[in-house]
Amino acid sequence: MRARLPLLLLSAGTAVLYLWRLGDSGWANAYYSAAAQAGAQSWHAWFFGATDPAGAITVDKTPAATWVMGLSARLFGVNAWSILVPQALMGVASVWLLHAAVKRTAGEAAGLIAGAVLAVTPVAVLMFRFNNPDALMVLLLVAGAYAAVRATEKASVRWLAVAGAAVGFAFLAKMLQAFLVLPAFGLVYLAFAPAPLVRKVWHLGVALGALVVTGGWWVLAVELTPSGSRPYIGGSQGDSVLELALGYNGLGRLTGEEIGSVGGGGWNSSGWGRLLGDEMGGQIAWLLPTALVLLVAGWWAGRAADRVGLALWGGWLLVTAAVFSFMNGIIHAYYTVALAPAIGAVIGIGAVALWRRRQEPAAAAALSGALAVTALQCYLLLLDWSTALAAVVLVLGLVGAVGLFLAATAPAAVVVPIAVVATLLGPGAYSVATAATPHSGAIPSAGPALAIRPGGPVLMGVGGNTVRPGGGMGGLLNAPTPGDELVALLRDSEGFTWAAAAVGSNNAAGYQLGSGAPVLAVGGFNGTDPAPTPERFQELVRSGRIHYFLGGALMPAETGSDASQRIAEWVADTFTATTVDGVDVYDLTAGAQR
Repeated sequence: MRARLPLLLLSAGTAVLYLWRLGDSGWANAYYSAAAQAGAQSWHAWFFGATDPAGAITVDKTPAATWVMGLSARLFGVNAWSILVPQALMGVASVWLLHAAVKRTAGEAAGLIAGAVLAVTPVAVLMFRFNNPDALMVLLLVAGAYAAVRATEKASVRWLAVAGAAVGFAFLAKMLQAFLVLPAFGLVYLAFAPAPLVRKVWHLGVALGALVVTGGWWVLAVELTPSGSRPYIGGSQGDSVLELALGYNGLGRLTGEEIGSVGGGGWNSSGWGRLLGDEMGGQIAWLLPTALVLLVAGWWAGRAADRVGLALWGGWLLVTAAVFSFMNGIIHAYYTVALAPAIGAVIGIGAVALWRRRQEPAAAAALSGALAVTALQCYLLLLDWSTALAAVVLVLGLVGAVGLFLAATAPAAVVVPIAVVATLLGPGAYSVATAATPHSGAIPSAGPALAIRPGGPVLMGVGGNTVRPGGGMGGLLNAPTPGDELVALLRDSEGFTWAAAAVGSNNAAGYQLGSGAPVLAVGGFNGTDPAPTPERFQELVRSGRIHYFLGGALMPAETGSDASQRIAEWVADTFTATTVDGVDVYDLTAGAQR
């Protein structure tokens, strides 16, 4: 029990950080909360990941994350805690699994360091307290890495198949992003597993088969289901999961040619500096330079087992960082949570490997340099938030760096605590500020309430209003909160398939979550999906299946369908609007305006 106490304390501390005042974020990302609400009411909507119980259109991702939230909402009711707690528990599990994976190659101390770094990485705190699919994806990828480590130890095809299955299921959380770890997993197994090359290639084939089965069964089920018997696939222009996976959520993210996107190419400037810049730096860059230093130095100083771990986690880090740095399509700062486990693992393995050889001047110098780099990086990131804390971190880091340089003679009981505090104080404080700040909307950002990064994405919402990450008016990125009169109106819609329709999934989600009544999201997330077509919408209105139409169109997109705009124009030309709680409401059961 005593030997397990540090891990128990780490897990308990992570749970407190991830669960503390969790409900303050409300629906968080209303887009996914609405899908969870729909799944709690309809198994059909749950399976396909529809945003409303009647199953008009799906979220623009595969639905594994909404499956978890939908089951939780079905069990505990539709509320902020039932939707957000699963992600927090995924975070605690990710820290625990990362510790277990790193411990197998580098020992207990390295595992604890890795877990602690992941736990207090600001973007990890953000996403494990939020309801985007990233939390489930990260958990599954860490599980896959653990299985890959086990597989490599004894050339175990069963463990390798588990790794493949974990990555395959991660695909069902966030599509092709999950596959960025595959080069590292495959090459490490080929290079280090104790078996003939032919057998290892065969084992990789088995793992690939497991990946295809676990990641492909749902895709196959959807593609084989007639379009009239399932929701439209949100985010696609042709009602196809394969198009969504390979296009809008796949190659389009690399090239910037996401058809139907309102952001278009050049969402952010690409290049190696992107991860250290204003938008992403506060999310992930605290210990990123340190990890790169320790990756190289740890490889030099490490044992054979250390190099297995460094190859696996370092490969994960380098491939993912390169893709995030140079992709030309839509990228948001919170995507960088996928780097956090690899950064933690590399730091844990590299630091412990160098510490074992601290009697050697080169190892001591590398440790000292790594801590100095950490102190400087954290100092720079803290300046815009707290100059006092920045100064404390810098001084502690430099003092610790001197102590590590003299590690052969300096007392470890003094040097090690200073080094640990200097490393974790900056991101830890920023993470506490993140946990203390409610976050909502489609593009959350870690940090305190005032930490909206210069250069972050700014899009225009309904009526030309500026929409920024983290809350505000409804529209493209944020969900509206309906007033009491509008809620009563929507609830008085018995006998209708949809109480209302609204352009854009966030608009529809806000009205649906606020009223509990199903709302059809015209045009999907961006309002650029051809679902429903104007002809289909008019047919639904004539057959009495939609009671109201709320608001108007979103801003026009350069690519994708203009069906939602034509629908909004037809409604405005055909029916008379009344204003309820500041929202234009069209009663689609009333006679056409004259």
